Amino acid sequence: MKAFYRLFYYISIVLTSILAGVTIAGAFVGNAAPDSFKFMPFIGLIFTDTFSLANLASVIYWTIRWRCWVFIPLIAIFSNWSYISCVIQSPFFIPASAPMVKMNAYTPGILTVATYNVDAFNHEHTGYSCKEIASYMRNLQADILCFQEFGINDEFGVDSIAAVLSDWPYHFIPISPEEKHLLQLAVFSRYPIKEENLIVYPDSKNCSLWCDIEINGRTIRLFNNHLQTTEVSQNKRKLEKGLRTDDSQRVERAALGLIDGLHENFRKRAVQANTLKQLIAASPYPTIICGDFNSLPSSYVYHTVKGDKLQDGFQTSGHGYMYTFKFFKHLLRIDYILHSPELNSTDYFSPDLTYSDHNPVVMRVKL
Repeated sequence: MKAFYRLFYYISIVLTSILAGVTIAGAFVGNAAPDSFKFMPFIGLIFTDTFSLANLASVIYWTIRWRCWVFIPLIAIFSNWSYISCVIQSPFFIPASAPMVKMNAYTPGILTVATYNVDAFNHEHTGYSCKEIASYMRNLQADILCFQEFGINDEFGVDSIAAVLSDWPYHFIPISPEEKHLLQLAVFSRYPIKEENLIVYPDSKNCSLWCDIEINGRTIRLFNNHLQTTEVSQNKRKLEKGLRTDDSQRVERAALGLIDGLHENFRKRAVQANTLKQLIAASPYPTIICGDFNSLPSSYVYHTVKGDKLQDGFQTSGHGYMYTFKFFKHLLRIDYILHSPELNSTDYFSPDLTYSDHNPVVMRVKL
């Protein structure tokens, strides 16, 4: 029995070290371009809150046993503090789905910006989701709405959507260039839109846009982004189809196809992030960057777009535990609002709505 406990003790040390090593590697994912380190983005993909919780459990285990090995998971946790602060902020026990301060009426000097991947309004012909979202944003006193996967159909087209969103009379809905079928973006605003531009990426249906919005004599440049889609669901279905056969080579091809597909999308998002970084740096005005990045806070994309000059609204004014994608056990924060330091963020939250596979993100700024 004594030999068994000794073996368990040594195995625990090895597992603690492996867990900590992978977690520490995850801390460097944001500095590694996918072209340079092919497998680093995969570490970032699996490095979610699960790893933090596993290291915390390891800390508790070694603390109870009163062993010096407790420092291994502690080092791993602190090495990833920048990631942890992107998903958890104090006060911890106030849900991130609720605002810190409820606003039932328009408040002068406060700008409320919302971003939402609406999943083409569920392709509804009646416009039910669009009407419900408009009602919610109206009650929220939202000033600017950024939509990804805007999606328009013949039965409920642009004119119908603009009528529902008439509280935001200024809008920019870019049209796809010839021979391009883009996943559509849109911006609706209570304030005048002065200039606007569509950003098209090579070999991608995803896109970005920027527009200059004049707010009481002050101009802010707004970026709305939908970066390269992961296509995990499509690749997952191919893998599952391969697994249902007895052909091991087909299963292997499906698995390799999944890995290659993910890596190609990592690479495309990295190129898109580098383009955005240059455009943001060239802005003559304070900037707000919204959208669906399809990337975690540990990723190269997030670190590249945010850079050293932008702030994450959740880190400056958020609270609780933040996620924005409804599936994968609420572990993924992939939708963001970033802002220039001269814009003072006062609140940041992600309401739990049922009209899409994403939750919207809302930030309030004191002008």
